[in-house]
Amino acid sequence: MNVIIIGAGIMGTTFATLAKELAPDLNITILERLDRAGAGNSWAFNNAGTGHEANCELNYTPVDEEVISVEKALKIHAQFNVAKQFWAHLIETGAINDPGTFINQTRHCTIVSESAIELLKLRFREMSAHHFFEHMRYSEDFDEIKDWIPYTMEGRPRHEKMAATVIETGTDVNFGALTEQLAAHAEGLGVNIEYGTHVKRVHRSGAGSWLIEAEKNGEPLQHKADVLFVGAGGGAFPLLKRSHLPFRNRFAGFPVGGRFLQAPISEEQARDYRAKTYGKAAVGAPPMSVPHLDLRVVDGKHYLLFGPFASFKPVLEKGRGFFDYLSSIRLHDIPGLLSVAFEHFPLVKYLVSETFKGEKSMFEELDSFAPGLSTKFDWKPVEAGQRVQIIKDGDLQMGTEILVSEDKTYGTLLGASPGASVSPEVMLRCLEQLLPTVFSSEEAEKRKKEIFPEDNLETLINNPDRYREIRDAVNQRLGITRSGA
Repeated sequence: MNVIIIGAGIMGTTFATLAKELAPDLNITILERLDRAGAGNSWAFNNAGTGHEANCELNYTPVDEEVISVEKALKIHAQFNVAKQFWAHLIETGAINDPGTFINQTRHCTIVSESAIELLKLRFREMSAHHFFEHMRYSEDFDEIKDWIPYTMEGRPRHEKMAATVIETGTDVNFGALTEQLAAHAEGLGVNIEYGTHVKRVHRSGAGSWLIEAEKNGEPLQHKADVLFVGAGGGAFPLLKRSHLPFRNRFAGFPVGGRFLQAPISEEQARDYRAKTYGKAAVGAPPMSVPHLDLRVVDGKHYLLFGPFASFKPVLEKGRGFFDYLSSIRLHDIPGLLSVAFEHFPLVKYLVSETFKGEKSMFEELDSFAPGLSTKFDWKPVEAGQRVQIIKDGDLQMGTEILVSEDKTYGTLLGASPGASVSPEVMLRCLEQLLPTVFSSEEAEKRKKEIFPEDNLETLINNPDRYREIRDAVNQRLGITRSGA
């Protein structure tokens, strides 16, 4: 069976590696527009690098009339546990030698001011009652919070009322480095990767197969696939529109860009602030605007990252132009785009204002979050990646969605957060839908159990002993300890 994957980011390389490990006889080719794997949104500074497991992100635990919902947080945490099983397998089998090349233990903290203390108390009470978050700690004590996140607290007056939670076993993930190592491992398994190949169009070619029209070095080329997976980030939208699949008309893309403030720091300073600290979005601001101050470890060097500062750029991916986005829009998409613009006018207004925000305003926000920090380090603005939110049936969606054609020959992933953090679990589900006969074999099931000792999310959520068994085993392989040592 001939499988073509479009995109050598974290999704495409994860899909290819899993497919080849579970079904070695598959003939797999990845087509990548850029000149190396993981150079798009997966690259280290095109994303925040948070190992999203709902430890610290308030938007994963929404509150409605003082009733908090933790269902989304539980699912994301379980998905990340499945992801860690895959990464631990790569370490155990020698596909990746050192987990420190892509994953580093980092405290996950949440901090709020006086007006949100009761909200954080409620969140802590509900979450710490579940075995996923049993080691979460809560504090309103200035010195204790400062011990957790000194750079966020050292410029604050002691009388200022704050509250925070911490989980010591959070992670910072360099998804670019992980993607590069996945790509190398996939090639070692026999996957062919063609870089510098820009896919222009995909369409059916005969019964049950796909023709992929691409361009490389200015020359046209074609590929044929029995199964096609499009994991091209925002670039998935125009390909879906040109696919003539019946569900294509239900979807359009809403692009959102972003910037961060970045500062290099020493290893000693990194030891002082070994955390990712998430705050609360301003009243009226969208969830994507949640401010956070993060320690990042990239290629052995340490950085602080603060943001995000969103922007509206009508492009599908960083490095691509407006025409690509325009060409992905059809007449039937226009009512949905206009509906989103009207119904989510505060979001549109926010994005436009953020787009024109200057450095002075960015530093003011940093000092509001961590007083005095703007002068402590050498900060500079950096451009982040480009995410494309889903517009489905005229409504703006904030998650991700797997789409698979009725005949199981075309699959794609649309949307953004939590994205890369849960890529192994999402790609496993995608493979199960796209290649059901291949992966229902006894041999494939045996291989899957070797990679994922427990991939059932409900079991992880509802069986504390099984979860702890899996968690402790994979954490040990990945170098994650309760003490953080």
